[in-house]
Amino acid sequence: MRHMRTHISRAVAATALLALTAACTSGGSDRPGERSGDRSSEPAAGYQGLPDELGRQSPEWVECPAPSASQDPLATAPPEGLDDGTGWECADLTVPLDYDEPEGETIELALLRAVSPASDEERLGSLVFNFGGPGGSGVATLPQTGESFDALRQGGWDLVSFDPRGVGESEGVVCLSDAERDAATQELGSPPDTAEERRIAERQEEEFVDACVANSGDLLPHVSTANAARDLDLMRHVLGDERLNYFGISYGTQLGATYANLFPDRVGRTVLDAVVDPSDDPVQQGLLDAQGFQRALDHYLEDCVQQPDCPAGETPAEGSRWISQFLAELEEEPLPTRQDPAGRELTAVLAYTGIASTLYSEESWQYLTQGLAEARDEGTGDLLLLLNDIYSGRDPVSGAYSTQEPSFTAIRCADRPGGMSEEEALAHEAEFVEASEVFGPYMVWSLAGCAEDWPVTEAADPPDYDATGAAEPLLLLATTGDPATPIEGAERMREAMGGGEVAPLLRWDGEGHGAYLSEDPCVLDAVNSWLLDGEIPADDTNCPA
Repeated sequence: MRHMRTHISRAVAATALLALTAACTSGGSDRPGERSGDRSSEPAAGYQGLPDELGRQSPEWVECPAPSASQDPLATAPPEGLDDGTGWECADLTVPLDYDEPEGETIELALLRAVSPASDEERLGSLVFNFGGPGGSGVATLPQTGESFDALRQGGWDLVSFDPRGVGESEGVVCLSDAERDAATQELGSPPDTAEERRIAERQEEEFVDACVANSGDLLPHVSTANAARDLDLMRHVLGDERLNYFGISYGTQLGATYANLFPDRVGRTVLDAVVDPSDDPVQQGLLDAQGFQRALDHYLEDCVQQPDCPAGETPAEGSRWISQFLAELEEEPLPTRQDPAGRELTAVLAYTGIASTLYSEESWQYLTQGLAEARDEGTGDLLLLLNDIYSGRDPVSGAYSTQEPSFTAIRCADRPGGMSEEEALAHEAEFVEASEVFGPYMVWSLAGCAEDWPVTEAADPPDYDATGAAEPLLLLATTGDPATPIEGAERMREAMGGGEVAPLLRWDGEGHGAYLSEDPCVLDAVNSWLLDGEIPADDTNCPA
């Protein structure tokens, strides 16, 4: 089982879950983005090292259609405009497939924006967002969270996002078919503990790799985070900004830190929220993940046991043991579902993902309570299966998947190919179980790394996050109760980037994955003061103060 991948905003989670549950149950520069001319039509100047058709391109912005299934299978209509009537515009950006061969093959990246109402004199530039993954579609996500960022747009920023290479409409990685993916999750619904289950796992892995190579083989060597950062710099140039002004969340923080390492003199006002751990030690990183999710589960259980309808016992420790036992029972006998159109059962792995998904937001805790109560009292797994589907980018009605999961694998294996063998990974099982009795037995499998026959065997751009010499400091945000990117990882990233002067850290005492979308007044004031006025908080600022 892969560890948590995609940032899901609080607003998106609440809206989608409410609707689907109902269906189921019945200090910087004053002007950071200077450019001349009209913001929508002036061609860019040449870009060093690339042919003119790339360096001088001018995106053709048009009204956005509905996101494709590869971006968001739940979407059925074009994105709704913002409250002041501003609509979302979409365009394509042409980039080299291989930056070492700029005259060679190209690919198209999907872009989206909402234009600031500010005059040309008051406009700050483009603020580019990446919401995480790797594998998440920015074109699908930004409109769902746009109102949360509208103060920044009103203050002078055009809000811009994109599907990174290998994601969604930007040549999204395609491997197995939707039906094949469903069949695989039903055939092997638990960690492969027996010899027979391991034979099934080996066969499924071979089938997955063969499908990835057959459907996306030419793309796989080129979807690294470093190449996505190079795309960001071409995007910055084409949008007309002297520096990249950027808001990255979750994996988006890794992308932003990589950009700062590659292009330090082009770093503009930057916020990195829910910062990933920069460690290249998979055991340390995996244990941090397990501890983070267990910590978030404990916080949920501390709240749950105070409620009269908590299904998980009377104390947090009792609740954690109950959930662990529940997953163990599912390994032996999955739960039936009553309303899944595909007739799937709730396996242990699907339930594990559904449980973990609710820890990304305190507002989602209520759905975990409902899902566990349904399993305990009714012996069915509809809601936990639905939670898994939403998290995994699967339409629970049609069965269509986004490219999120294969994109995650491809990007991860382009950045850090190889990894431990199964035997080497399982040697750490006791450590993972000690870190989390609920999540450890599943997360230890993430150590096994990329398949032996994955076509990328050597990273062209090993990760490096040193941002010493960046033109502007990069503000890091960390949440004390974050399950997926625990605060300890943010502290290590600060040091990897060059310390508090380069990357000052703001800690928010809260729950969930990411601080800004919590709409905590202290966080909003600190971040907006930086992005709008160039006033960055001091290192080790705490919210609330």
